Amino acid sequence: MIIKILGPGCANCQRLEHNTTQALTDLGVEATVEKVTDYSDIVSYGVMKTPGLVVDERVLVSGRVPSSAELGQLLTSAISPS
Repeated sequence: MIIKILGPGCANCQRLEHNTTQALTDLGVEATVEKVTDYSDIVSYGVMKTPGLVVDERVLVSGRVPSSAELGQLLTSAISPS
């Protein structure tokens, strides 16, 4: 699983990265977490408001910082879609 944190590196981007890492730890899931800071790359995902969270090239979150519990639910759904 490849997870990308989209944003310039602001406080919200850092919180999203922290919450995502915490959710992965809680789930016991290994993933590669990458930071994407280039605006043209961010816009290429259709994200106009950061931070954004992309899992395996699918945008899951844009413009907000979900809790680690909510991220756990989102990641669980991304791992095994219904």
